[in-house]
This record gives sequence, C-alpha cells and structure tokens, in this order.
Amino acid sequence: MNDALPSPVPANAFQARQWIADLGAQLAARNILLREPPEEPTSCCGRGCNGCVWEGYLSAVGYWCEQAREALRDSA
Repeated sequence: MNDALPSPVPANAFQARQWIADLGAQLAARNILLREPPEEPTSCCGRGCNGCVWEGYLSAVGYWCEQAREALRDSA
C-alpha cells in the first residue's frame, strides 16, 4: 500500500507562479539544475470546460514542484 500523500496542486495561476519563483530561487541558490517548469497555457477559451487546460497546467506545476522539492532535499 502506498501511504504517500498526493502532491499539492496550486489553487490558481498566481499561486503557481509564486511556487515556481520560490522553488526556482532555491534551486538556483544551490546550483541545482532541473528542467524548466511548465509553461502557462495560452489556449484557454474561458468557458470553464471540464478538463480545462488550466487544470492540466496546475497539475503539471504541482508535479514540477514535487520534483524540485525532492532535488532540494537530496542536495541537503
């Protein structure tokens, strides 16, 4: 059984930008190279679609942040 908690996902684009900036600064301060964070979507139609591109983006940011935190822990 996997007892790991799911990765936190940012609530919105503003929070995603904050998390990326904070973790990016921490990675840079320790000279840790990690792939670029996901790019914000540009194709949202604004109609609140089920499965909106923003949902996928926020999930991808959550995963990138998880990888960044792991890299920071491994370098400690």
